[in-house]
Amino acid sequence: MKIYQQQILFSIFITILFLSSCSEVELSRDYEQTGFDYPNTIKSDVIDEYFDTLVADPYRWLEDDTSDETGEWVVAQNKVTQNYLSVIPYREKIRDRIKKLWDYEKVGAPFKEGEYTYFYRNEGLQNQYVLYRTSKEGETEVFLDPNTFSEDGTTSLSSIGFSQDGSLAAYSISEAGSDWRKIIVIDAVTRETIEEPIVDVKFSGIAWKGQEGFYYSSYDKPQGSELSSKTDQHKLYFHQIGTPQKEDKVIFGAIDEQKRRYVGGSITEDGRYLIISGAISTSGNDLYLKDLSEPNSPLLTILDDTDSEAYVIDSVGAKLYIVTDRDAPNQKIVTVDASDPRPENWKDFIPETENVLLPSTGGGYFFVEYMIDALSKVYQYDYSGNRLREIILPGSGSVGSISGKRKAEKLYYSFSNYNTPSTIYELDLESNKSKVYRESGVDFDSDHYVSKQVFYSSKDGTRIPMMITHKKGLILDGKNPTMLYGYGGFNISITPSFSTTNAFWLEQGGIYAVPNLRGGGEYGKRWHDAGTQLNKQNVFDDFISAAEYLIKSGYTSSDYLAVNGRSNGGLLVGAVLTQRPDLMRVALPGVGVLDMLRYHTFTAGAGWAYDYGTAEQSREMFAYLQAYSPVHNVRRQGYPATMVTTGDHDDRVVPAHSFKFAAHLQDKNTSQSPMLIRIETDAGHGAGTPASKIIEQYADKFGFTLFNMGFNELPYQYGEN
Repeated sequence: MKIYQQQILFSIFITILFLSSCSEVELSRDYEQTGFDYPNTIKSDVIDEYFDTLVADPYRWLEDDTSDETGEWVVAQNKVTQNYLSVIPYREKIRDRIKKLWDYEKVGAPFKEGEYTYFYRNEGLQNQYVLYRTSKEGETEVFLDPNTFSEDGTTSLSSIGFSQDGSLAAYSISEAGSDWRKIIVIDAVTRETIEEPIVDVKFSGIAWKGQEGFYYSSYDKPQGSELSSKTDQHKLYFHQIGTPQKEDKVIFGAIDEQKRRYVGGSITEDGRYLIISGAISTSGNDLYLKDLSEPNSPLLTILDDTDSEAYVIDSVGAKLYIVTDRDAPNQKIVTVDASDPRPENWKDFIPETENVLLPSTGGGYFFVEYMIDALSKVYQYDYSGNRLREIILPGSGSVGSISGKRKAEKLYYSFSNYNTPSTIYELDLESNKSKVYRESGVDFDSDHYVSKQVFYSSKDGTRIPMMITHKKGLILDGKNPTMLYGYGGFNISITPSFSTTNAFWLEQGGIYAVPNLRGGGEYGKRWHDAGTQLNKQNVFDDFISAAEYLIKSGYTSSDYLAVNGRSNGGLLVGAVLTQRPDLMRVALPGVGVLDMLRYHTFTAGAGWAYDYGTAEQSREMFAYLQAYSPVHNVRRQGYPATMVTTGDHDDRVVPAHSFKFAAHLQDKNTSQSPMLIRIETDAGHGAGTPASKIIEQYADKFGFTLFNMGFNELPYQYGEN
């Protein structure tokens, strides 16, 4: 049955809804007047000294994730949060609708390994995607089903790598969302496990050397808490099939070498070259090469500094193709002979342009995506560097990487934007034509929605793009519930993509707005650097200016604005919340980096210093971090409704960040708004989270948001005509 309202009724229902919104705000705030019996969070006398400045850290004890006291605090906080959420009258309606939206068959693009074609599939509500394969005879069977790895669906399939002939496979699993992995080796034909798992693996690929074995990366297992102890010496190992893990050899990153926090190994498609990358932080890497076709060949240096980024995208014989931002902030592709691959010998293959270059290879071609104001445009090149044609996309949005093996005759790519569900296309390299391979089955009609790009000025006058998505016929009366999402960091580009959960928000007449903040990679390295270290405030100013644009333009108002972000985006929300609590009605900082004076003391956090700097770096850097660190800038004043979210097994951004921030908010908030923390159990930073948990998380997030905007019932009631 069609559940969407007739277009002619959209504006009528929204108008009726907001004519009564004042009384609804008062009704839902009656609950707030009862106050909150938050758990008693004990304060300690911990004080740190930075450059003669004393800084109190009264909730330091919450950093101890192994203590009974922290565990009891988590249970008590979740009880308060769940008691509050249970009062929301439409909580179950939201959950049921998101569940229905989620319940459709999802199938990924096929890929060939050995004699089989593999693809991922989810029937609809399965917690994890299942990996299937089809034989040459056309018989399809389950290859790996992660839903059988654990009873509650919290063990996920993280990655898989096949040997060159496809006869062997190694796959990694994550338990309870942890970044620590196990690698399991199987006979890919029989699917039988052939040896004991490789354990204690973190931030690793799986790169096979023929059928002999594979390269993987990890840290030494920490002596203290596996969740929060510092890990900063990454190493590349080689595992020989049939031998115990204790005999695995360290190939790169030994103690007597320069310490690197991130080390990775990859093998070129022809199997000839091992490429090793090392990095101290999340930006910039050194690069090395070893010719595996020659016994005892030396390790050759491609780059011996971390001042730029570079990686080998392909090789033909002794010719390497390298993608780099060295002397090219928007990236370019260069070629060099593998016998002497240093930068002085590089030759431009596809030069830098005014737009960021994001290349892939497949079928004997290069496919180069250019980001133009965060929107995709793709061109096809041959191996002589000639531009052959533009790949015509179905609209303005984001294209998934067009990639595959060199001998592939057909390649696959996805396309989506904020109001268009992802569609997979098949590109026939002989005819150079694309056709739909798999359409999304989500119960969402894009024709009822519009997504447009606007540009606004930030505090310093910088021009920032923003995508705004909503129902057609929107009334600009300042009363539309609006979700403003941001990230702004680590050179990550936020490009348009469809979200099944956000489809619920749009159905409710909500606006979904996403600005491309500085600190991201949408305009290359200069854009990234403009939002790092002593420039980090630019990111917050960009986000604040986005909110002010939406309010000034009549899309929404402070009473109907929610700000949302995760990880580095959680920092963004925390900083904006403490700097401009008047700006929004709801704040949703998720798995955020919130203690900027101590983030680098946990797990691999020290590797984020390129973006953030550290408190010990200099007096100036300490003062800058202290000035915006969310944990250190909670004042005794009124704050908007806030729900902090984290996972108890998050070993990337440890939950102590969120614990301490929530404790400060509960202690110092003077408004009647709730200061809650929702702590997901058996969950990590986000990757591999079971579908059932995702649905519950978003139901609570949207319910909390609408309830605190004053809605006692959903704006759109499903089943109405």
